[in-house]
Amino acid sequence: MKRDFSKWLSEFRESIADYGYYVDFEKVYRNIDGIKVQLNILNSLIGSENIEEEFDKLIAKYPEVLNCVPLLLAVRSTEIYAIDEDGEFTYNLKQPNLSVEQYKTFMRKTGLFHLMSKHLVNNLVDYATGVEVGLDSNGRKNRGGHLMENLVEKYIQKSGFIKGQNYFKEMYIHEIEQKWNIDLSAISNQGKAEKRFDYVVKTDNMIYGIETNFYASSGSKLNETARSYKTLATEANEINGFTFAWFTDGKGWTNARHNLEETFDVMEMVYNIQDLENGIIAEKFI
Repeated sequence: MKRDFSKWLSEFRESIADYGYYVDFEKVYRNIDGIKVQLNILNSLIGSENIEEEFDKLIAKYPEVLNCVPLLLAVRSTEIYAIDEDGEFTYNLKQPNLSVEQYKTFMRKTGLFHLMSKHLVNNLVDYATGVEVGLDSNGRKNRGGHLMENLVEKYIQKSGFIKGQNYFKEMYIHEIEQKWNIDLSAISNQGKAEKRFDYVVKTDNMIYGIETNFYASSGSKLNETARSYKTLATEANEINGFTFAWFTDGKGWTNARHNLEETFDVMEMVYNIQDLENGIIAEKFI
């Protein structure tokens, strides 16, 4: 019986976030611990009335304090580029490459001297921890992807498959070919494209290459994903003993429904989280 795309799409979830999705505090604390000494040394400049003079003395004695400056500007790189009326400068904050006077210019023009001398913060360790939390929010997209991977893996295991025996994580096409002596050139552009599947499940009758993703928000990537997986599914249909399966979900698909529907119409094994909960793996992966 043909599935109803609209009904299937209506089952998509707003989120699959767990408690660790929002901030990876272990990573935050680890990053802060690496520069806590330097931050505490810089704390001596908070409220200073002669901050540039004291900065001179501080850098002469503890040049390593510059290591923590990028984070104070919410920058991950150890090199920061800036341009002004005096020219272009690339400031190396790990291995100083410019004069102290130039670094004072950097601190002044970026606003860090003002932040500290005017006592707008009380403690740079606390301030840097807040910056780290903000920067870590950029990692939510990756964590969201891993959440869907983990969810699918849970149901693979629940269906009786055993990791390393009949299901495998992050497996490349050439690894599948070597392990089971199957020709996958139809989906690898004759060996020119090295595709990696999130999971591979092996049954007595079939090898299943599985992709997983969850999109809480819309974007151009969704249309690209739907089109590429439509092509992949079509190519996989030409291979005896191999099937491509896709587990996806998320309200982000609402604005990209037309591309998703095109893939849905030609791809038998595209499923959402509700399908997982209803036992689709045990039913179809045989």
